[in-house]
Amino acid sequence: MNPLNNRLTAEHGALLVVDVQERLLKSIDEADRVLNQTLLLVKAAQILEIPVFATEQYPKGLGPTVEPLAALIPDRPAKLTFHCLGAPGLTEALAEAGIRHVTLAGIETHVCIAQTALELLKLGYQVQVPADAVGSRFAIDREFALRRLEMAGAVISTSEAVLFEWTESAEHPRFKEISGLVKERTA
Repeated sequence: MNPLNNRLTAEHGALLVVDVQERLLKSIDEADRVLNQTLLLVKAAQILEIPVFATEQYPKGLGPTVEPLAALIPDRPAKLTFHCLGAPGLTEALAEAGIRHVTLAGIETHVCIAQTALELLKLGYQVQVPADAVGSRFAIDREFALRRLEMAGAVISTSEAVLFEWTESAEHPRFKEISGLVKERTA
């Protein structure tokens, strides 16, 4: 099945926020953009009642998830594997929720985002990566990771495109709230 032929609407979808932690974020190229777009996606997912998951990579060494993301996503299992499916209970939670496609946001694109996307694709999930909501320390790493993921079958998009695909129509009962988030967008 070609993921480009399928719209990734809110139905059967989830958002996975990957390792947006204090010590990591400080060194990310365009960190403000990554954080702002990730916040946009989380807020929209919560408005639309799309399940939101998050992970932290070795929080003892890299610190916790940054505020205000931490306030929005209280459950953030720690992991040592670079892909998120090594986080306790995540694989089971996706299956139990009937998730078919996962939108990824966070850091770093060429490590944890890429490895998570590849694992999800291998398990049969459709994967979407909004390019403006992921980052790496160096732009070249982000660029080539996104190229690789697109070749592997992930859909590379933008945060705003994700929001409008999730809502599908201006007739969506929560569209005005989503539209309001888009108008507040800073990056």
